[in-house]
Amino acid sequence: MDFEYSTRVAALLKTLEAFMDEHVYPNERAYYDFVHDQNNLWQEWPQMEALKDKARAAGLWNLFLPHEYGEFSPGLSNLEYAPLAEAMGRVPWASQIFNCSAPDTGNMEVLAKFGSPDQQERWLKPLLAGKIRSAYVMTEPQVASSDATNLELSILPDGDDYVINGRKWWISNAMHPRCDIFIVMGKTHFDAPRHIQHSQILVPRDTPGVEVVRHLTVFGSHNSPGGEVELKFDNVRVPKENLILGEGRGFEIAQGRLGPGRIHHCMRSIGQAQRALEHMARRADSRVAFGKKLADQSSIRQDVARSFCEVEMARLLTLKAADAMDRYGNKKAKDLIAAIKVIAPTMAQTVADRAIQVHGGMGVSDDTPVAGFFTLNRYIRITDGPEEVHMSQLGKQKIAEYAAMNAR
Repeated sequence: MDFEYSTRVAALLKTLEAFMDEHVYPNERAYYDFVHDQNNLWQEWPQMEALKDKARAAGLWNLFLPHEYGEFSPGLSNLEYAPLAEAMGRVPWASQIFNCSAPDTGNMEVLAKFGSPDQQERWLKPLLAGKIRSAYVMTEPQVASSDATNLELSILPDGDDYVINGRKWWISNAMHPRCDIFIVMGKTHFDAPRHIQHSQILVPRDTPGVEVVRHLTVFGSHNSPGGEVELKFDNVRVPKENLILGEGRGFEIAQGRLGPGRIHHCMRSIGQAQRALEHMARRADSRVAFGKKLADQSSIRQDVARSFCEVEMARLLTLKAADAMDRYGNKKAKDLIAAIKVIAPTMAQTVADRAIQVHGGMGVSDDTPVAGFFTLNRYIRITDGPEEVHMSQLGKQKIAEYAAMNAR
């Protein structure tokens, strides 16, 4: 077991951290002010494309895509990507600069793994080039979508087309001005066994019948420019060649997509927790109350120490899960992926909460990033499956595994 980064990863991390220092941290306030100005709703921050060009020129591009994807990948493993994703995650919007942001990353993995050559040519290549954005359309308002077998949107054949009808919500990135393509999950076989009822299909954003019903806010924020929305599909027609992999393969595709997506969230959450810890320590060292520094208060020291321990534990579990994905595949690593999806966002939320407390009134403002880290990770505890679902499945798996072992 080697805890040192490879020469290549160490070099990439050094380049990435220098890029963040020069181009990202100095622009945090400018970005925040722009996207929270209601006059700029659903508009991209004007500096984003220039920074993407700089990142591409620096070799910091598409780093998320695992090496098994051949020509589409820069050749990194999941384990090698982890510290890079953590560094990007310290500023939540930074991943887009490096073409490593959700939901595009998961959608690119779907197209790279399951897409036809025509689908890859039309949609994957522009996504890999950062020319377009995308959305993943799965969750529905009328059913508990944490159980994906509940999904009811219909994708039914009609001549040379499929006709799509239904509603979806919490669709991230749908409002982005560069969002050109949706990957939509729905039912093609209503009477089939439950895990082969669903399919996934590519729907261009401007297809007739696709309607934005409303914009959804997250803790009061529109999350511009991508946003979250409720969508209505009203007799939406797309060609049959837009179906991904085949009818009834929707769950197979979803599992191939969500495993890496879940661990990428965790990598970024650890970056946010680490940065919250650093802010907390600096605040404690600089703030004086009742005649002495906060850093001299035992309770504050305990919060810093406990936070350090929790960040380190989550980081190590993330690395172990990433390594298992590389060695054995996502399916065999599902227990570790589930474990870190339960642990990382809750840990980051907790560390951010402690940082808020140490900052006092400043902590609940936007003068530091810690309040944003708190709300973001509270949200991530629900995205890609709520933690209760992961714990239920993980508990079931481990009970069966350990019950089958000989008693010792």
